[in-house]
Amino acid sequence: MSKLRLLLRLVVASLWSRRLAVLFVVLAVSVSTVLYLSVERLRVGAWQSFSSTVSGTDLIVGARSGGVQLMLYSVFRIGNATNNITMQSVRDIQTIADVAWTVPLSLGDSYRGYRVVGTNDAYFERYRYGRDRKLELAQGAAFGDLFDVVLGSEVADALNYVIGDRVVVAHGLGRAGLVTHDDLPFTVSGILAPTGTPVDRSLHVSLPAITAIHVDWSTGARARNTTPADVLRQRAAAGELEAEAITALLVGMKSKLSVFRTARAINDYRQEPLLAVLPGVALQELWGVIGTAERALSAVAFMVVLTSIIGLVATILATLEQRRREIAILRSLGARPLVISGLLVAESALVTLAGLVLGVLIVTIATPLAAGWLRANYGLDLPLTLSSGDIAVLAAILASSIVAALLPAWRAYRMSLGEGLGATT
Repeated sequence: MSKLRLLLRLVVASLWSRRLAVLFVVLAVSVSTVLYLSVERLRVGAWQSFSSTVSGTDLIVGARSGGVQLMLYSVFRIGNATNNITMQSVRDIQTIADVAWTVPLSLGDSYRGYRVVGTNDAYFERYRYGRDRKLELAQGAAFGDLFDVVLGSEVADALNYVIGDRVVVAHGLGRAGLVTHDDLPFTVSGILAPTGTPVDRSLHVSLPAITAIHVDWSTGARARNTTPADVLRQRAAAGELEAEAITALLVGMKSKLSVFRTARAINDYRQEPLLAVLPGVALQELWGVIGTAERALSAVAFMVVLTSIIGLVATILATLEQRRREIAILRSLGARPLVISGLLVAESALVTLAGLVLGVLIVTIATPLAAGWLRANYGLDLPLTLSSGDIAVLAAILASSIVAALLPAWRAYRMSLGEGLGATT
């Protein structure tokens, strides 16, 4: 025990004598640790955010195509549906005993590159994201008038819109719509709080409003004589502007045990080719397609850690020639070559451990400080504690630094052995 304590004192004294160089090595290890843990937490947070872009929804129903394509246009507002769902099919799905609620989605129009989503009040009540978080209105209210529009936070910020502003929706998709519904402008009635999901990049109107702005359209063109807005409001109040078809349907079940049975029934629906997918399964499939960036980030973080370990070994090797006198003194005091080699390995381990502890401390302090901003702007919920995987990686880094230090330790062993032999000749 006394020998171990003596070795530790020698290690600390040796490191202190070279404290400036050691400090920079510790900082390098800590920076690489911070980078690695930050990337890992962002990766986990991104996956959790992605996988919970829509939560609380048991099934998403659309025209028969592919699960990934259905998720892309219904949840991420990317691409178009191969076909629509008739309202008769929607009513049949709503009559299934296990179905608790449904939320219709109608896509097709746009505004300055942002998608317009036709839906109903149930959308704001039932749609969930993240860890079962509900949509909240930062300003205003939902649909009070036929031509009210609720903006996602990103749309409102990018276009600098406030409550009461007018919005003219374009017919079809594209950043610059060639044909617009300028005869029936919408009024901003509400602005949603940030979610970090595609909801932020969407404009939400009622389903009757989608029908109303297309009343006088046929074959992609508008008639010369259009129906006045007041007349359309009266028809909507009388229930005459019900949608004939929608793009997709969000479905919630009374019991999770009935999800697969209901999905099978919808997929076997004979009146119309439909597809019902479980959001979690489809999101995992989609993540497998776009997860290359995640793996690239992990690779970059690993390379940074590897570089810091290589730098540590290079620093030890560079100082060996300057430490010949120190090694000779230790040999003259009776230190064996193995003790001197162990001294260098212990120095490497202690420096790496100090860098790891400092890096973990920085990440532990910084994560709660950044968590609120990341959640509000990007919908990321970062883990606040080290996972078992993180601890395993940190232990592997420490072990790698010890293994890497064996090279300078071997050189010190040879050097101290030569010094010892030289002392006897």
